[in-house]
Amino acid sequence: MKNLINGIDFNEFKRFLSNNVIVILLLIIVVYVGFTSEHYISILNLQNVLRNASVRLLMAFGVSGCLITRGTDLSDSRISAIAGCLAASFLQKMEYDMRFFGNVYGNLPEIGKWGKEYPIFAILVVVIIFVAILGLINGLVIAYLKVPPFIATLGMQQIVYGIIMLYTHNQNLGMLRADYTAIASGTFYSVPYLFIITFVIGAVMWFLYNMTRFGKYMYAIGGNETAAEVSGINVKFTLIKIYVLAACLYGLAGFLSAAKAGSASQSMAVGWELEAIAACTIGGVSTAGGMGKISDIVVGVLVFELMKNAINFLGISMDFQSVIIGTIIVIAVAFDIRNYLAKK
Repeated sequence: MKNLINGIDFNEFKRFLSNNVIVILLLIIVVYVGFTSEHYISILNLQNVLRNASVRLLMAFGVSGCLITRGTDLSDSRISAIAGCLAASFLQKMEYDMRFFGNVYGNLPEIGKWGKEYPIFAILVVVIIFVAILGLINGLVIAYLKVPPFIATLGMQQIVYGIIMLYTHNQNLGMLRADYTAIASGTFYSVPYLFIITFVIGAVMWFLYNMTRFGKYMYAIGGNETAAEVSGINVKFTLIKIYVLAACLYGLAGFLSAAKAGSASQSMAVGWELEAIAACTIGGVSTAGGMGKISDIVVGVLVFELMKNAINFLGISMDFQSVIIGTIIVIAVAFDIRNYLAKK
């Protein structure tokens, strides 16, 4: 007999608390800061949170597929960084004397209304193709060489970091074109362009995860890879597609992040890999595989970003913020593992 009092199933209530304890605690922090800080609840701050969350959502969408298939991706932050550096190197202002490619613009033919400047969309395509190749390498190493995703993507993280330093010569790539940075700073009826872009990407990801064979195969692999292979699913090809898609999302995040910051460097996106995993875990994506919804990922990222924003309003130092965020990551994964073991 269920433990019912006045129509309330307390077992179900306890299960809800257990599954959402991190979200509840973080929301308590957000509510407290909302009541104690004068400018926390404002249109300007909300826009700032949405811009930050938009880039992090793209990272979380990318790594979610890896987690659902019982893998991970530690190369996401470096792939995002190289995408931002590539974009910034081509999209600096022509009048900037210290631009990355020097006088190369002077040798360009007229390109329609863009004059001698590179079209932004063309640079985005180049960036996405480049990072897709990195994702393809990750997928091939994991699927065919059977290297554990943790090791494969950790190695890729270091390789890409080296490529960034070689490419940029450890320079900060600033003075970006106004039409490029406007992508991140602009709004449509007070809603940031970044959030609109991410909303569209999120809708596409929801469709992929819920309405296509790709999504069904992904969840099947996460549930039981051996059973998925026996049932006729091409596990190797599906894993490759997951890591390529993930890299493309990281690349888009880096492209938009550089526009948001107005610059890019080798230190860009440091630590984002763990934050993306934590946000996914907070949002219900199990590190044990086979579980995760796009809608829950959105909730996890938004709550995580609201919490980080709230910590800033509390005046906590950056050093101690790292301690808090690291603790939340460990607790989130610990609760995820606990819930997984309880269901077995």
